[in-house]
Amino acid sequence: MAELTKENARLRRKLATAQTIIDVPKNSAPYLGCPRPRIRRRHPDERPPRIGARNRTGPRVRGRTHQPGRDLSPRRPAPPAEFAKAPHALTRAPLAFSEPERHALLDILYSERFADCAPRTVYARRLDDGRYVDSVRTMYRLLATVGGSRERRHQRVHPAYAKPELLAVRPNEVWSWDITKLKGPVKWSGYHLYVILDIFSRYVVGWMIALRETAQPAEQLIAETVAKQHIAPGTLTLHADRGSSMRSKPVAALLVDLEVAKTHSRPSVSDDNPYSEAPFKTLKYRPDVPERFGNIEDARAHCQRFFHWYNTIHCHSGIGVMTPESMHDGRAHALFAQRADTLNIAFLAHPKRFKGRAPQPPRLPTAAWINPPKQETTATTPDPSTVISCNLVSQCH
Repeated sequence: MAELTKENARLRRKLATAQTIIDVPKNSAPYLGCPRPRIRRRHPDERPPRIGARNRTGPRVRGRTHQPGRDLSPRRPAPPAEFAKAPHALTRAPLAFSEPERHALLDILYSERFADCAPRTVYARRLDDGRYVDSVRTMYRLLATVGGSRERRHQRVHPAYAKPELLAVRPNEVWSWDITKLKGPVKWSGYHLYVILDIFSRYVVGWMIALRETAQPAEQLIAETVAKQHIAPGTLTLHADRGSSMRSKPVAALLVDLEVAKTHSRPSVSDDNPYSEAPFKTLKYRPDVPERFGNIEDARAHCQRFFHWYNTIHCHSGIGVMTPESMHDGRAHALFAQRADTLNIAFLAHPKRFKGRAPQPPRLPTAAWINPPKQETTATTPDPSTVISCNLVSQCH
């Protein structure tokens, strides 16, 4: 009972303190830092404003009309003059460099010996010379004031790579080749698939699988494929990306001996070699492709079946739903005429099913581009004399 009486007395004291804080008069609000709401007194002859009235020049304000240029926010009392803040005077740190010392340090950083060096290198080399300049952070801070904290070294400027613009209007005119990886039996093992593709017919003219990506397999594949397709000197352009095998000296020397022109994609531009990526995706997204190949012989057997299907059975949408083999050997035009006759017979038998319009098979491509040039469309303005003469002729008629 004594403990409960003591706790009850303590709670009553806290309640009395809270009640005292609540009963603070409203007139003391400005002294406590709270803004006093401003009350606008109305003239006796003034009509009370209509609730929700809209002024012509101001937005609707609940209970009163807003006048432009008038601040309706509550005003706070101005602080006393003795509490006004004095302007802060910038004082110089006692350990800061003087102006002569700053210029001397900048002369060292921009000297011929240290103009291409980072501040850490300047700091280390000056210590090796037996001289202490200042800390690395001070050097960076001083360089930032003059705009020299960025890269100050002389670096190699990459040349401006020209965009390759290649046109093929017949087979064996432009080839594109690339290399992809096939997963091996265990993790981090794989085989390299070399593929050469004709961009006009989409026909895979040559392929091979090697254990590693080097210039020797690429050189052998290109030489055998050029001989198999009976390419005349000076009639073929071979396009590739900028891989190590593509830009190797043995491949470049071979192309010079065969009189085959070569082009390369621009760095980090995947659109410059789009034709070689299409068969790679078709190969890896086929339902019969295994997750991993047991050995290189399994990979070669699978690619043998795939490329036979790709060249002779697969109907490619980019060449009028023809097979690459029919486009490569010139049978596509005869197949196109046969398809057109079949559709014509079907149209004559049931014209209403086609709504009176004869269907046509997908058209065959007439050209294959890598980065076609942009066509400049210029608006032609008619000659005033021509317009006047046409008007005169129409009036005469």
